[in-house]
Amino acid sequence: MALTEDDVRGIAEYATIALDAEELAEMTAYLNDAVDMLEPILRYASEDVEPTFHPMGGATNVMRPDVPDAARALSTDEALANAGSQRDGQFLVPSILGGER
Repeated sequence: MALTEDDVRGIAEYATIALDAEELAEMTAYLNDAVDMLEPILRYASEDVEPTFHPMGGATNVMRPDVPDAARALSTDEALANAGSQRDGQFLVPSILGGER
């Protein structure tokens, strides 16, 4: 499937890229070379093969449960022990949005 200069002109307009006549001819040749490189893949396309949408197939959730690990968790006092500033059991940091709250 070869791309015409009109095809490439339409792509360039959609991408808001200005191409002069020389650049248009050069880009058309370049994109046709890229499409030709994909040709071997099309030979292996089979109607019997179901498309894959994720590299891990039917995996639905690969995340671990979000539960605290009591053996590794720090108490509030331990977590705040080296804090520069703290208030009401929380880290106190300078506001980056302005104003003090």
